[in-house]
Amino acid sequence: MVTFKNISKSVLSLLFMLFLSTPQVYSQTYNLSNQASKLTVSGTSSLHDWDIDAEQQKGQIILNTANDLKIEKLTLEVTAESLKSGKGGMDKNTYKALNTGKHKTINFQLTEVKEIKSVGNDNYKTEIVGNLTIAGVTKKLNINLDMSVTSSKVTLNGKKSFKMTDFGIDPPKALLGTITTGDEVTINFNTVLNK
Repeated sequence: MVTFKNISKSVLSLLFMLFLSTPQVYSQTYNLSNQASKLTVSGTSSLHDWDIDAEQQKGQIILNTANDLKIEKLTLEVTAESLKSGKGGMDKNTYKALNTGKHKTINFQLTEVKEIKSVGNDNYKTEIVGNLTIAGVTKKLNINLDMSVTSSKVTLNGKKSFKMTDFGIDPPKALLGTITTGDEVTINFNTVLNK
C-alpha cells in the first residue's frame, strides 16, 4: 500500500533532481547609467590645466557570481563630440585632434581580468586589461579600479594616465600655436551601472 509519506518522499526526490539538473543562472547584467556616471579627461597646457567632461556614455558589465566573483564582460563607449569643456574653442580643437568627423566614439573593451580582491562590504580592488580605441587607434591598457557590487548596482572608480601621441593624436594647439597642450592626459571615472 502506497502511503502519503512515500508519495511525499518521491515528489521531494523528483523536485531535488530537477533542481540539480536545471542550469543555474549566475550571470548578472548591469547597464551604464549616463546620468549617474561621470568621466573627466584632465590635462595641462602652457597656459593652465584643463578638464573635459563626457556628457554621453554607455556601457555594460556582466558579472558571474557562481563561486568567486568574475567579470565576464565590460564595455564602455563615449560619444567623442559629447566631450565638453565649457569653452567652445577648446572643444573645437579637441574634436579636430580626435578626428571626430571620422571617429565618432571612444571605446573600451575588457580583454583580461588580472585580479579581483575582496576588501570587505562588497568592495573589490580590481586590475583589468582592455583595448582602448581613440581616433581609430587601439592600445592595450592595464587599469586598476575600485569596484562596489550590490544586487542592483555596480560602481567602478579609478583613473588612468596615458600620452595622446600613443594614439597618434597631436596635442591640440590654440592661438596660432602660442598655447600648447601637454601630451599626457588622465581619465578619471566614476561609472555607475544598474541592473
